[in-house]
Amino acid sequence: MADASFFVGVIGNIISILMFLSPVPTFWKIKKQGSTEDFSSLPYICTLLNCSLWTYYGIIKAREYLVATVNGFGIVVETIYVILFLIYAPKGRRGRTAILAVILDVAILAAAVITTQLAFQGKARSGAVGVMGAGLNIVMYFSPLSAMKTVVKTKSVEYMPFLLSFFFFLNGGVWLLYAVLVRDVILGVPNGTGFLLGAMQLVLYAIYRNGKPSSNNRLEEGLQHEPLISQPNKESHQIREDRPI
Repeated sequence: MADASFFVGVIGNIISILMFLSPVPTFWKIKKQGSTEDFSSLPYICTLLNCSLWTYYGIIKAREYLVATVNGFGIVVETIYVILFLIYAPKGRRGRTAILAVILDVAILAAAVITTQLAFQGKARSGAVGVMGAGLNIVMYFSPLSAMKTVVKTKSVEYMPFLLSFFFFLNGGVWLLYAVLVRDVILGVPNGTGFLLGAMQLVLYAIYRNGKPSSNNRLEEGLQHEPLISQPNKESHQIREDRPI
């Protein structure tokens, strides 16, 4: 069972790394244009907090080093994304991004670490951190519901790319299997949620894949964030993502 969980965890790491790297084309475009345009920094700031919590969880919980390693990679990547936002965002938005990053990724993270270190010990500590990470994960996993609503309303999958939905489903499924193998309920709940929502997106895609996009029902660019992989565009960048876990 240990060998099986390690194998599944490695696969999950690979998928999660690809998901973390999926916004690279978007940031390459931002760099070339010298502006973040209408893209929002909130998804990346929240993903950075999410990765930080799961890295902390993986460090303090026995035998969860695969969770720590992939989310440690996510911390590096998401930090780069946030820095690029601070460089290329308009002046007013740059200030808001900096304030939000300090509040979520520094203050809240520090409060979570200090509180759990002082108030809990052993399994209770890792459990508390896991609950915080799982809660944030579930919120991020539910973010594509607006896109699903739009698909039903417009009868078109224009704003819900297939690869995005597929890897959303695949990532949740692999980490759910890993959680079952290592008997980690905290890890399983958010990924089970992501797996089910990803499956729902694929069902919608199968139903409406031949629908014609309506020019009268276009989403405002920049409001939908990818949970995780695909050639990202402005409609695919809302809170997700990504976290792989």
